[in-house]
Amino acid sequence: MMEMPGCRICSGSSVERIGTKRGHFAQRDFELHRCPTCGYAFVPDPWLDHEAIYSEDYYRGRGADPWVDYISESKHPSTAVRKYEWRGVLTLVESLLPLSRETTWLDFGAGLGGLVRYVRERRDVRMFGYEPGSAVRPFSGPVPYFSSSELDSGAHLFDIVTAIEVLEHTAEPLKELSRIRSLLKPGGLFFYTTGNAAAHRDALLSWRYFVPEIHISLYEPRTLALALERTGFRPEFRGFLPGFTDIIRFKVLKNSRIRHIAWWEKAVPWPAVARFIDKRLGITAHPIAWAV
Repeated sequence: MMEMPGCRICSGSSVERIGTKRGHFAQRDFELHRCPTCGYAFVPDPWLDHEAIYSEDYYRGRGADPWVDYISESKHPSTAVRKYEWRGVLTLVESLLPLSRETTWLDFGAGLGGLVRYVRERRDVRMFGYEPGSAVRPFSGPVPYFSSSELDSGAHLFDIVTAIEVLEHTAEPLKELSRIRSLLKPGGLFFYTTGNAAAHRDALLSWRYFVPEIHISLYEPRTLALALERTGFRPEFRGFLPGFTDIIRFKVLKNSRIRHIAWWEKAVPWPAVARFIDKRLGITAHPIAWAV
């Protein structure tokens, strides 16, 4: 029987075992534990064979996350619904921090670099990507990436770091957040997206977002506020910022398995729909963060 681990966020010892969920890609059961003190839920014995998980099939939507197809998005960026997410992130970041040609921005966990390309085509900023998976290289095109060694050298500090659907993939959240903090200038902005486990607290095992092969850390807003404070950030709850309508629009379409922009979805009253969905799921409830 697996020994009950402590909480990786608040170091609490009263972690509860929630149950197990079958991983359809790995074809094995994964346990899920949760800390009642800070709300952090996690897979205590995650599958960490990243070469097997984040293979070319993963980026084609034939891996552990069948709701994405990054390669198709990179080939057809103007018609992919992912464009709404890119637009939303740019709008949101720009509402918090003015952009100029001196601005340095790192997209941490950039995948095939779609956000990097989108922003560089529309704003005169120095934007770069970081993606540890080797499978992306043949498909990423002319995206300027930093390697792990280049980032860890300490020679590069950024005004902005984004991490879009990244934090749920890490087994050591405090370590990852500390690394991100080390990449930011004091006063720099950290914006991320990840699922809000608070809205699913009583049904984590059936939450579709919980894909146990890859989404091995699940957070409530209070969880991330504590984690950010412990890693050199000042969390700030800003709620429904400009840009979130587009971000939620993308999430709705992606979860409906719609990958390309269609005439009919343009007629949807997205500002009202996004507010309604956010009220139920708390997508905007996580804090943004400033480096201190």
